[in-house]
Amino acid sequence: MAESQSAFSLSAFLRNPFLQTFTIFYLLFQNLIIWVFAPNPPKPSDVSNGLPKRRVAVIGAGLTGVSAAAHCVGHGFDVEIFEARSKEKGLGGIWSRVNSTSSLQIHSIMYRFHPSVQYDTAYPTQGEIKEQIVDLWKRYGLQKQTVFNTPVTSVKQTKNGRWLINNDDKYGRFDGIIASVGVCGDAKMPPLPDQDNYKGHIYHSSELDGKNVEGKKVVIVGGGASAIEALEFAVKSKAAEIDVLSRSDKWIIPRNVLVQSLLAMNILGQETSLSWIPESLLRRFFYRDLSDIAPSGGLFTQTPMANSELFDQIREGKARWLRGDIVSLNAEGVRFNLRGSGVPKGGPGHETTVKGDAIIMATGFKRPSLSFLPDDAFEDPYSPPSWYLQVFPPKYTSICANNSTYVNAIGTVGNMHIGIYTRFLLMFLTDPLSRPTEGRMKTWIDFTRFMKRLSPVGAFDFFTYTELLYWFVFSILVNPFRWKWAPFVLFGVGWTLPLEVVKQEESFRKELRRQH
Repeated sequence: MAESQSAFSLSAFLRNPFLQTFTIFYLLFQNLIIWVFAPNPPKPSDVSNGLPKRRVAVIGAGLTGVSAAAHCVGHGFDVEIFEARSKEKGLGGIWSRVNSTSSLQIHSIMYRFHPSVQYDTAYPTQGEIKEQIVDLWKRYGLQKQTVFNTPVTSVKQTKNGRWLINNDDKYGRFDGIIASVGVCGDAKMPPLPDQDNYKGHIYHSSELDGKNVEGKKVVIVGGGASAIEALEFAVKSKAAEIDVLSRSDKWIIPRNVLVQSLLAMNILGQETSLSWIPESLLRRFFYRDLSDIAPSGGLFTQTPMANSELFDQIREGKARWLRGDIVSLNAEGVRFNLRGSGVPKGGPGHETTVKGDAIIMATGFKRPSLSFLPDDAFEDPYSPPSWYLQVFPPKYTSICANNSTYVNAIGTVGNMHIGIYTRFLLMFLTDPLSRPTEGRMKTWIDFTRFMKRLSPVGAFDFFTYTELLYWFVFSILVNPFRWKWAPFVLFGVGWTLPLEVVKQEESFRKELRRQH
């Protein structure tokens, strides 16, 4: 895709006619989505469509929290967003705390975290993504409904089923809770063996802005998505040598929307007898001469990295990808035990010193805690991620841990499922007949475990995006009282019809109470 709308020139079209045509249609497609599916912010009111306005507490002002809050107010609900960090570091979540050189590793068509989002690029940068989040926050008037520097330590349910934040009435009471703390919290910076011996600089991969590594030898510790971003930073900074030290081989897939979509279409969401086909195709046509660093299997057991430039950097001699274990640090760099393909972590190998003027710790982030939720939401064997639809604790249909419980997936955490999960919650809050019982929620979890009993990882430890969409459709079809809500839950449209039915049901219940 072209880098921006400014790329629409005759010369650009002649160079890449297919790419430019796709770009034009993609931008038009985004405008269509905005026109059809983006809910309009409603006017202030204490009553929403004839029913008392419900209140939802959103915990976390990152991409998911802002998107979920926008969906809530767009459909007539009142919200309050609680963010533990300052506005500078909290609004936008992880996209406010990574390098300005970071960019999206999947195509932006798979990162549409709200219908009103409009990208100009295929792979937007950190600044462009944060700008979209902030614009969404402002567009839906969430400034006055957000409190920063306010960590949430507890949510407690009162006798009438409403929720208190931090056991304090000053914020009022809430009908629902959206826990959107995500999976990336503070930077994870584990100490390295004999770290004091090292004479160079050690940085975390999220804190590289302003760091100068031009002409230097850079050692990157870690083999995940953070390592890819650190490598891109080192290449752009004109580092002299780049070595990536990884404890294990991880799947790397092309930065190609078609390939990513095809892999996400595995509706079973697990390794199958046919998984060798996409794995073999990746080795043959993407890894090619670098198949030695490809995993032996397990494509559908962990989150793959998406990058199309890494292998070019290795082939051109600008970078090395080394498999092994860190033994210790010395004055010159890292003492490293190089392992052969197939040798497990900690296994035998050949020790060598990987010299470096700077070490970048691509060790990821600590996972934020959900411990502020009620203790009985974590009872085995129904603790996260083994929740209803992976986000609803079986004991509470009024809690939605949106994007905060997943472990691994092929797909994206920033797509339309944020809105779908949020609308499931809104349906449960609005329509008592649509709510599943605790027993039915546990039955769904047990059924999913049975269906994925042959998976080499836990049933909820990995999923694909197509599997996720199947969960949504199946969960609506099994309950006839949810059928009227299907267009609203799945697409955000058709709110009026189910609401009218609920109003009539509510009037009927009031009449019964009056008579008795």
